[in-house]
Amino acid sequence: MDSTQKEILDIFIRTRALQEGHFVLRSGLHSGHYFQCAQVCQHLDAVERLAQLLLVKLQRLSFTTVLAPAMGGLVIGQELARQAKARYLFAEKEDNALVLRRGFAFSPGERVLVAEDVVTRGGRVLECLDIVRKAGGTPVAVAMLVDRSAGAARFDVPAISLLELSFPTYPADAVPEWLAKIPVQKPGS
Repeated sequence: MDSTQKEILDIFIRTRALQEGHFVLRSGLHSGHYFQCAQVCQHLDAVERLAQLLLVKLQRLSFTTVLAPAMGGLVIGQELARQAKARYLFAEKEDNALVLRRGFAFSPGERVLVAEDVVTRGGRVLECLDIVRKAGGTPVAVAMLVDRSAGAARFDVPAISLLELSFPTYPADAVPEWLAKIPVQKPGS
């Protein structure tokens, strides 16, 4: 692990964004680890630093707008947009699907970066990519704080993460005995 990766991991541990226990993820899978990025988002100095580090990895990309799914991507998306001097929009749930509301729209061909906090399966990111395309924009990449998919989450645009950590996840009917003994928490996304 290089010094930047260590710094990023230290930020997540220090802010209690990386937690251990028995968790049911938004995907319905069970895990012994959970990234509660809302914890790091309480500390705007940490968010500012994480966005700086992520923008270094994005420097070869050209985008004018950042789109984030509510709730998880809101804070990092806004900070990425602020530092990149880009426009910022967010998608929010309506009837359990992400949509653009509040008069948000894209210009034809507008170059959009999709920002998310943690990706396990990538469902919300895929919804955002679809929103961008249907609204006439051009998605250029996905930026995430943590890719916990072990490379399984695939998108048709480049995906850039600050930290790639993969912890085992289990379907509800295949939770190992050691994990089943720990009281389950469903922290939400």
